[in-house]
Amino acid sequence: MSKQHERMIVSNHPALERASSQPVIYQICVEGQLGSEWGEWFGGMTVAPQDNGETLLSGAVIDQAALFGLLKQVRDLGMTLVSVNRASSCEPDTSKINK
Repeated sequence: MSKQHERMIVSNHPALERASSQPVIYQICVEGQLGSEWGEWFGGMTVAPQDNGETLLSGAVIDQAALFGLLKQVRDLGMTLVSVNRASSCEPDTSKINK
């Protein structure tokens, strides 16, 4: 297989395309209550205790390694993971730029 063909296969791989894109907003829900002071420990995530006794962590995650790091921190606290949801990409709002 030629080098040019190898590059074409690699550049068309969806996982590699996502790796170079903007950070993604994730919402991580855990059982138990955490106060907002935990936000710094979770890398600047927003920590929002819910009325149902769960806590929602939300914020931008730069890549899958960072996401797994956050999930490791949840595990290290001994909290039960309820869900992990990808909310959206962090794309700049260009609609207000004058053209």
